[in-house]
Amino acid sequence: MNNFHSTAFFVKHPFRIEDLKVPHRYETRKRFVVVKTIELSKIDYDNFVADLCVDRIFIEENKGLCHVNENGVWRCLLVKQRGRSDGVLVMPDGRDYPKYAAYYPGEEDEL
Repeated sequence: MNNFHSTAFFVKHPFRIEDLKVPHRYETRKRFVVVKTIELSKIDYDNFVADLCVDRIFIEENKGLCHVNENGVWRCLLVKQRGRSDGVLVMPDGRDYPKYAAYYPGEEDEL
């Protein structure tokens, strides 16, 4: 389990990874902590980021770990391609797909 803590811009009901890379106001960012990292093969990751609206078994199996805690910190999953540091932060909010998601640019932002 990772314990880094930072901020990210979460998008509600994103369709593709491009939806997560839009400009946004800094004050709309949420504090987050990654409770689990899920590493996918290149083809599985490409499929995931091409359609974020599809139910995923790895989200279904781990959605119970995710919630917003009493301090307003989003406890979320980090889904990334094996061997890469960037990825997608996922807050399923009880769903089997990313109800909220944010682009995570990589380890240089880890605290």
